[in-house]
Order: sequence, then structure tokens, then C-alpha cells
Amino acid sequence: MPAPLNADSIRRAPKVLLHDHLDGGLRPQTVLELADEAGYRDLPADDADELGRWFRQAADSGSLVRYLETFAHTVAVMQRPEAVARVAHECALDLAADGVVYAEVRMAPELLTAQGTPIEEAVEAILDGFAKGGAEAAAAGTPITVGTLLCAMRQNDRWDEVAGLVVRHRDAGVAGFDLAGPEIGFPPDRHPSAIALLDRAGAHRTVHAGEAAGIDSIVAALDGARAERLGHGVRIADEVAGDGTLGPVAQRVLDRQVPLEVAPSSNVQTGAYPSLAEHPVDRLHRLGFAVTVNTDNRLMSGVSVTSELTDVAGTFGWGWDDVRTVTERALAAAFLPDDERARLLADVVRPGYAALRG
Repeated sequence: MPAPLNADSIRRAPKVLLHDHLDGGLRPQTVLELADEAGYRDLPADDADELGRWFRQAADSGSLVRYLETFAHTVAVMQRPEAVARVAHECALDLAADGVVYAEVRMAPELLTAQGTPIEEAVEAILDGFAKGGAEAAAAGTPITVGTLLCAMRQNDRWDEVAGLVVRHRDAGVAGFDLAGPEIGFPPDRHPSAIALLDRAGAHRTVHAGEAAGIDSIVAALDGARAERLGHGVRIADEVAGDGTLGPVAQRVLDRQVPLEVAPSSNVQTGAYPSLAEHPVDRLHRLGFAVTVNTDNRLMSGVSVTSELTDVAGTFGWGWDDVRTVTERALAAAFLPDDERARLLADVVRPGYAALRG
């Protein structure tokens, strides 16, 4: 008999996460403690439960601008290397406890330098924290591998620096490059020298596109930055007609199986779609797009990988085959060596789903 497809069973399932922001996933208690250590006095609450509620309500406003304001607080308490390492350590433990076996977690290291931390030291703190958390999780019987994605902020001019850090640290846990920040007005080929550096080194890259902006942003990410994956990418649905007919860009994304890092709860919170039921995640999945299901910001959205998959499955009537498919798609899209991908698929993911499906 298959296990019931509910939160308890999905928590036990081996999961793969491709789109999760380090500064969007802090534990509320950690935010309070780090604020106290740093002398940061601007938090809107001094109780962990109340603070967690504030983050979710601010993010639920339906405004991307208000949603992004919540990060002012988390980034403010992450300005010391030891704070960054703690947040990364706890992130690895929290994801492992949720049944995630492979994750790529992203952070813009330039945001961690406001009080003088050198950008390289910020990256090393992230990597140290993930390594420590991964070792602890393995010792506890919940092994996880966490790769780091380094974001350059579209509106700033540190792309070359971040691309260099990606190349320099790729054998130490950095999985690839990302572009984050405002899509509109800041095209992904604004600093062609950074893209050329990644090209020369054969470095992986994903690009936030098709979240706040539509089809043109997706084309720019694919052609201008040569993105291998689309961060969100959900606005590809703008080119999917009611009868399933696809526009030229949607057809290209489908034919090439460009992975979509879809984060449904986040999209509803930022006002891209009015509700989960009206979100195109299921439609795109049914049409054969390379849909993966992600958290984006676990603190602001009040979600886990388990809750996101549970909500999507419950809303759209998904079965175990659907959950396994999006997991295997995510693993196929991961910036991993082929031998490690094959090992996780054969030894962890497939046996885990076989046991749950009965």
C-alpha cells in the first residue's frame, strides 16, 4: 500500500531544493539573538513567535516592494562572519530535518559587507557554515549536501567580483552564479565581462527571471546571460493559451527543458498570482515543462519544502508520481558532478520514493 500523500509522508520523502535564499530562511530566535549581539535595535518584535508572524504578515502584503523590505532586518543581523556561518549552519540542519537530501542555497555576498566584512570572508563564512551543518546532519542520520549559489545584485556593479568568487570557490562548495534584484531596468547582460568570465570557466549559472517581469525578461536571461535555469520563470505561463497552445518562447523553454525554479507560495505573496489555486505550477507541470518546486524564502513565506509540496499536491490532486517527477527533475537540473547526481538518484531518491509508493 502506498503511504498517504500528506505532510508526514512528504517529510520522509527525499527532496531536492534549487531555489532558497539564505537571508530569507533564518530562524526567528536566531534573528533576535544575532540582533542582540550586533546591537541592532530596529526589529519589529522582541519575541520569536511574534517576530515570525511579523515576517509572514509583511511578506503577505501582496507587494514585492514590502516583501523585499523584510530582508533589511535579516541582512542587518548577518554583517559579521560568525553570524553568517551560524545562519548557514542552521540552514543546513533545518533543510536536512525536513528531508532535503540536496539543496542549492543562494546569497548575495555583497550584502554582507556593509560593516566592513571583506566579500571573500563572507563567502568563506557561508561555506564553513554549510560544511559544519552538513557534517552534523550526517552524524544525526539525515545526510544532506548543500551547494552555494552566489548572487550578484542586478542594480549594483559587482558582477565581475561575484563571478570571480564563483570560479575561485567552485571546488570548495560554490555551485554557481545567480543574478538577483530588480528584473525591470537591469538586464542580465548589463555587465558582459562577468558573463564572459563565467563562460570561459564553464561555470554554472541561474538567473532570476519571469517573476516580476514577463517573457522579455526570460528571453534576456537565456540569451543575454546564457542561463541554464530560470529562477522562478513562472511567467512563461503568459505564453500558454487556454487551450494549451504555446507561444514561441514557451515552446523553446519546453523543447529545451529549461528548468523552472518555481516557488508558488512566494509568487502568491508578492502578488504575481491571487491564490495557489490560480498559480500555473500545475498547468506547466502537466504540459511537460521542467517544473521544480521550491521555497524561495522559508522565513518570510512561513514554508518548508514539505509544506510547499504538500500544499501543491493537495491543491492540484498530485500523486506520488508527480512529487517524484519534480524531485527527479530538480536533481537533473542541479549543478552537481554527474557521478554524484547518479549516486543520489540511484541510492537515495529512487529507493525513497519506491518505499513510499508501496
